[in-house]
Amino acid sequence: MVYRIDREDLGDLRLMEKIYRDMEHYYYWSDDFSEAMYRALANAGFISVSLEHGGRQLLLGEIQRSYAILRFDEMHVSKKVAKLLRRAKFRFAFNTAFDDVVRGIQASHEECWMVGEYAALMQRLNADSSEAFRLFSVELFDEETGTLVAGEIGYITANNVYTSLSGFHRPERRYGSWGTLQLVLLGRHLQKSGLRFWNLGHPYMKYKSDLGAVVVPRRTFLKLWYPRRFGSLAH
Repeated sequence: MVYRIDREDLGDLRLMEKIYRDMEHYYYWSDDFSEAMYRALANAGFISVSLEHGGRQLLLGEIQRSYAILRFDEMHVSKKVAKLLRRAKFRFAFNTAFDDVVRGIQASHEECWMVGEYAALMQRLNADSSEAFRLFSVELFDEETGTLVAGEIGYITANNVYTSLSGFHRPERRYGSWGTLQLVLLGRHLQKSGLRFWNLGHPYMKYKSDLGAVVVPRRTFLKLWYPRRFGSLAH
C-alpha cells in the first residue's frame, strides 16, 4: 500500500517519526506539484520522482530503506578517470544548459519520470533556487566539439547535503568513462564548497560503490541527515 502525504503531514513531527520508523512502507504519493511541497519532501529526506496512475501524474516521494552516501575524502578516482583529468579537453559547468540536461535524461531512460508536470516543476525550482534549497544542472562538455557529454540534475538542501536525482552520459565509445569523470569533478566541487556528504540515493548501482559510496540503513542516514532532529532514531 502507498499512502498519501500532504504538506501539513511533513510538519507533524509525531507523524513523521512514525513514518521514519515504519520500514514496511517507503513510498508516499501526492498530487501537489508545488515548489513548496517538493522542497518540504526533500528537506525531510525523501527523494521524489513521478508516477503515472489512473490517467494522471503523481508525485512519488520515497523515504528509502537504505541509501548510498559518499563522504568526499573517500571518493575513488580510477586510472581511466585520472588519465582523462590530465589529458581530456573538457568543460565542467553548472546551470548553463539545464533544458539540454533534462532532455538528455529523458532520451537516456526508457521509463523516464522526469517528464510532464515533474519536468516543469524542475524548471521552476531551478529558476527559484535559494540558499535554503538549490536545484541545478551539472554539465560536462567536450571542449573540442561543444558536445554535452554527461550531466545530471540534483539539489542542495538546507542541511548542506547534495542529493543526485538523475543523470545521463553519451554512449559513444569515444566518451567512455566521461560519465564517471563528471561525477568525480562534481564530487571535488562539492567538497571544496564545504558540503557535508553526497546522497546518491538507491544503493544497488555498481558505479556508486566504485565511486566510493557506502550503504547505510535509513536510521543511520536520517541521523547523518539531521543529527539533532533524528538522533533518537539511531537507537
